[in-house]
Amino acid sequence: MLDLKKDIVERFIRYTKYDTMSDGNLAGVRRPTTPGQEVLLEKLKEELDELGLETYYGEEKVVMGTLKGNAEGKTIGFMAHVDTADDVMGDGVKAKLWEKYDGSDIQLDGVTLAVKDNPDLLKYVGSDIITSDGTTLLGSDDKAGIAIIMEAIKYLVDHPEVKHPDVEVYFTPDEETGSGMCKFPHERLKSFCCYTIDGGDESEIECECFNAATMKINLEGVSYHLGAARGRLVNAVTMASQIVSALPQAESPEATDGRYGYYCPLELSGTGTKATLTIFIRDFDLDSFNYRIESVKSIVNAISLLYKGKITVDTQISYHNMAEANKNNPEATEAIFASGKKLGLSFEEAIIRGGTDGARLAETGVACPNLFTGGHNLHSLTEWVSVESMNHSANLVLGIIDFWTGR
Repeated sequence: MLDLKKDIVERFIRYTKYDTMSDGNLAGVRRPTTPGQEVLLEKLKEELDELGLETYYGEEKVVMGTLKGNAEGKTIGFMAHVDTADDVMGDGVKAKLWEKYDGSDIQLDGVTLAVKDNPDLLKYVGSDIITSDGTTLLGSDDKAGIAIIMEAIKYLVDHPEVKHPDVEVYFTPDEETGSGMCKFPHERLKSFCCYTIDGGDESEIECECFNAATMKINLEGVSYHLGAARGRLVNAVTMASQIVSALPQAESPEATDGRYGYYCPLELSGTGTKATLTIFIRDFDLDSFNYRIESVKSIVNAISLLYKGKITVDTQISYHNMAEANKNNPEATEAIFASGKKLGLSFEEAIIRGGTDGARLAETGVACPNLFTGGHNLHSLTEWVSVESMNHSANLVLGIIDFWTGR
């Protein structure tokens, strides 16, 4: 096992200083949705240029780098995204390195990273972990993935004696908004398979994810003076609330886990005259996924008839379950487990109650399993990442490259 920890930490903390929180309200309007993402993308291209890779960065706003091989073998790729989520503040990150963590609660600015709520912390007593200062998320999703890929590539450049085939790397914007792959340069990808490095705990390798859709519901009411509203007023907010109330609470994110899908009313805004409601649909099973979409449409139709309001629905498919592409190319997953065994690491396959850019890539038939970063409590103020896990992930990347050398 190579010890790359020092350089990974320096690189990761440096990347966290870039303000790259994405903005879902601008998805499809601006790419990237926030200017800080482009600043980091341009920096990553510069770093790949300095390492001697063939690079591309065009209007798609995706950085591509190719490390030319010094041996025969199938071309493989690795992918990570530059944006961070907006569930909590994702800009102005001040990362803190906790060296030789002692196993106690960690007091941050206004929040506590408590061991009783985070038992995985005890796996890393005596090793280093990184948090934010508690006022923002940390950004291990997915700047840890970027740092892991960059350190693995740098190692191969610094050690030309290590044999490898062509290796492609991709850095995308706006994964958190679901639009990261909307303009991906598919024609440039030569990889037989492509690994996203966008997972969490290092015990898990993720080969299956949700089917995902976003339903934007636009409601138009009829305005009238409230004192004379009987039989005349049609309240858009009331219609929206009735749609939300009709969704089964037992099938919400807070009531489901494992393979259970859900309906999630995520955003409601507007007035009695015009309102907008956004609902997320998630399910592992495609038939159930489609049923959920049709169920919402049926609810909308019923409310529209009851209240005599105008309601329209725009359904956007964010991504599909990547399981099929991964099952059709089992060597992609075999490479992970075989490489992990050589490193003394053991994994189990897990499902993602979410998605990755790889799910969109898998729709084209390219296998795209998801590797771990070591990040925990993603999208929250108590997010933390294990330095040891990041090092293991970088070694796994190198092991996977070795697996494909000569194949």
